[in-house]
Amino acid sequence: MFKCASVYTYEIDDPEAAFEEVRAQLEERVTLLEHTVGIIMCHPEFIGSGVLKHICGQLPFDLAGVTTSSQAVGDEAGELILTVFVMTSDDVWFRCGVTEGLDEFVDTPVKTAFDKAATGAVESPKLALIFPPRLQHAGDVYVNAWQKVIPDVPIFGALAVDDTLTFIESETICNGESYKNAMSFVLCYGNINPRFIVGTFPKDKVMPYKGEITKSDGPFVYEINNINAYRYFEDIGFTNNGVINENYIFVPFVIDQKKRADYDGIPVIRRLASFTKDGTAVFRGYVDEGSTFTMLTCGTEDVVTTTRQNVELVNNMPDVNGVLLFPCIIRRMMIMRSNSLMELQVTRDSIRPGIPYMMGYACGEICPTLVKDSIPTNRYHNYSLIILVV
Repeated sequence: MFKCASVYTYEIDDPEAAFEEVRAQLEERVTLLEHTVGIIMCHPEFIGSGVLKHICGQLPFDLAGVTTSSQAVGDEAGELILTVFVMTSDDVWFRCGVTEGLDEFVDTPVKTAFDKAATGAVESPKLALIFPPRLQHAGDVYVNAWQKVIPDVPIFGALAVDDTLTFIESETICNGESYKNAMSFVLCYGNINPRFIVGTFPKDKVMPYKGEITKSDGPFVYEINNINAYRYFEDIGFTNNGVINENYIFVPFVIDQKKRADYDGIPVIRRLASFTKDGTAVFRGYVDEGSTFTMLTCGTEDVVTTTRQNVELVNNMPDVNGVLLFPCIIRRMMIMRSNSLMELQVTRDSIRPGIPYMMGYACGEICPTLVKDSIPTNRYHNYSLIILVV
């Protein structure tokens, strides 16, 4: 048996009152079974007020997650909110952990934390939920580190974010403690059936022209069509006086990484962040040499439409016990002038009644684009809405 429930509180000043509100909702919505874990998301102010630490200390199970800017859960959609997504089961079990600091190195801290959390496990996990910090690393670094220790395991997660301009208040969370530079995670074992959706933007918004990445390294693109990256973007009017033209700040790039050994035919979305002094283009994720790309023209209505369409896919799935939805923070920025809660409200109003869910913004999303013959192609995404159905 596998059950889920989502609970929340807006109480940010009184830790005990906040816990009592969460406890009462939990008792009303689910009976805890033999194994339980919680995914927690909250506005950073819940950390400073002591509410986060108190709730985690009182709940009788492990919790891992991240800060976020705004969330939807049940009938709610708001900003100053703390939510917990509970998974409980007799035949699915969980291991929760946190890495050491990841400022310089990622692979060794991830392996060390995994080995500690998985001590005594006689099988590989069926799913890894990871919650990395927002550091200087491209998010692909986190995916690659986990795939080295648990190859062929689906990886799903959200990078920490907040509502400041520089995301300086974002933190990861593990059992009431918060971290600027460590990654929390949950390993799921046993009889669990994860299904994934990656939502981007309508295909009819893809521009027909394609460029080719002719020289790159990780997130750094040096040449496009064999010319300097900045020169390329300058020639097509994308840049202005050394920076991205204001009209193109939120333009998503559709990257077809056809040279990858694990290529599954599905493009990923990338954001162009900046240029270096020598004209190198810096993306918010790896862009493999030999990839081709085009761009999307999209706006508020496209965010809302694709969210509604992907929630409808969830509604039509069988055996839905619970749902986690992590949209990119850039999607929120794209709809900010209309209504910054619009995407959350669409999900709240569209999801089938009775399905426990949690939705919160991320500063980068991690999700398989495809699972074929039980082998996932785990990817790091920008601009996307990723969905886990359990």
